[in-house]
Amino acid sequence: MSSSSSTTSPPFPVPDGFKLHTENNAHILMSENEAFLNPVQEFNRDLSVACIRTWSEELNKAKDAKRAQTRQKRALRAKEESAKKRQRVNESDAIDIEPESLQQSESTSEIPQAESKEDAKVEFSAKPEASLHYKITILEALSATGLRSIRYAKEIPLVKYVLANDLSSTAVAAMKRNVELNGLGPSKELEEAGSAKQAKNLGKIRVNEGDACALMYSHRTDRVDVVDLDPYGTAAPFIDAAVQAVKDEGLLCITCTDLSILATNNYPEKCFSNYGGLPLKAEYSHEAALRLVLHATSTSASRYGRYIEPLLSLSIDFYVRLFIRVNSSPYQVKKALLKTSSYFVCTSCQSFYEQPLGRVVEKQGSRENVNTIYKTQPGPTVGGKCPECESGLHIAGPMWSGPIHDTDFVSKVLQHTESHKDLYGTASRMQGMLTVAKEELHTKFYFTPTKIAGFFHCQTPSLEETTSALLHAGHQVSRSHASPGSLKTTGTCEDVLDVFRSWVKKHPIKNVSETSPSLRLLAKEPRMEANFSKHPKSVTSSSKVKIVRYPETPANWGPGSRPATGGGNKRKRKHDN
Repeated sequence: MSSSSSTTSPPFPVPDGFKLHTENNAHILMSENEAFLNPVQEFNRDLSVACIRTWSEELNKAKDAKRAQTRQKRALRAKEESAKKRQRVNESDAIDIEPESLQQSESTSEIPQAESKEDAKVEFSAKPEASLHYKITILEALSATGLRSIRYAKEIPLVKYVLANDLSSTAVAAMKRNVELNGLGPSKELEEAGSAKQAKNLGKIRVNEGDACALMYSHRTDRVDVVDLDPYGTAAPFIDAAVQAVKDEGLLCITCTDLSILATNNYPEKCFSNYGGLPLKAEYSHEAALRLVLHATSTSASRYGRYIEPLLSLSIDFYVRLFIRVNSSPYQVKKALLKTSSYFVCTSCQSFYEQPLGRVVEKQGSRENVNTIYKTQPGPTVGGKCPECESGLHIAGPMWSGPIHDTDFVSKVLQHTESHKDLYGTASRMQGMLTVAKEELHTKFYFTPTKIAGFFHCQTPSLEETTSALLHAGHQVSRSHASPGSLKTTGTCEDVLDVFRSWVKKHPIKNVSETSPSLRLLAKEPRMEANFSKHPKSVTSSSKVKIVRYPETPANWGPGSRPATGGGNKRKRKHDN
């Protein structure tokens, strides 16, 4: 069911000056400039519901398995204790030297009875208990109209309650109205009954007016299961508080709409101040944007002995959306150094050269122990000029260099989406993007044959020909969700350029300027002749399924306008005392 603004036969009476907006089974009343809502973000909300629902179900299964393991250990311990007790009883009977028939008959009648009672206790303790569903709590720090929180409360079965917060008083008023409209707030009977009963049931959505960071910092000792950050612009000011407010095994959901900073070289100083790294200017800049946000989150978490595991990281339209699992482990925090790199990026052919920040050395200890020592990485990994075209290099990062997806988690979300298409208005787009993300290689950055062919000024080989050439050369290949027609490979930039050098030999180019970088690219001979014949693995099994992997840009594309009332910045009021 897709979103709509109802004008005919609305399910609720619509007051004058308002319009009813419906998304799935959530309904909100909107008035002009009261609170911010972008209908284009329905895909973001659909994806968030699917991911949190899948994650909560997997968390519940893990906790059930842990409880079952605990019950099994407890039953085994009780069985061992009962066996020891029976052994002590038998030993005491063997020591007894009075062989009276009455005593023997009484003892023989009493011992089996005792044994039967002990066995009954063990059998009872071994019986599986009723399944206890683990209910999650969600904190949405910047709720605006409350539509996202309402959908979470209605569409995720394992939600205990959602804490919806906003700094704007007009947005909070709109939230309370919309929560009441959907029947998710405290009942009127509880409000009239007094604070004692009201405290027991505050409703499935609890509205709070206040500073988002202050609220999340207040939950450092009473952590929540999910923290959702969906601000207007950058989420950087909220990440430090968010990584402290989420429980171990909890989920952190982040949206950033400032791609003009993250995915371009226009404002390197702003990108560095927000995310602690420099952006890059290349066609794969949108993946670099994801890695910069992951770097900022990882460094914030590491300060508090916590580490991150990216479950799903997507570049969508005008924003990035990330789903990150957070845990605590001083040992794993050390490994964050190994998942961080800077990159030297060519200004002409966009070849990149990774410069890891650290490395690990393992040394054998005295008692067969392996000592792990972390050291800095020597560098640079490349000279002052690009080895492929002799152009200048720009530095980008540091940024996250580890995997940006968890393939198992993405597969489960995709399976859930395919089996619940009727629950999401953008199910077809979700299916397409999740399919590509599931097959995406855990390598850095992507390329498009069209762009590389432009560097050589040659005819563009098809995706199948490019993929087959790389596969024949022994490399793995996949698509990237971030750009239509893009490819990721385990081969190096030199391997990719060698494929195009071989292509140019079969399809010669004409009338190239002597100052063109393409002449410098062609000056190097390919190390091997590429084979462009069709490879059996050039078409994946999912490629045979008719799904929309890269949909067209939606209507009213863009982040929208900030609401005029309520004053702008969501963190601080202009006249806050």
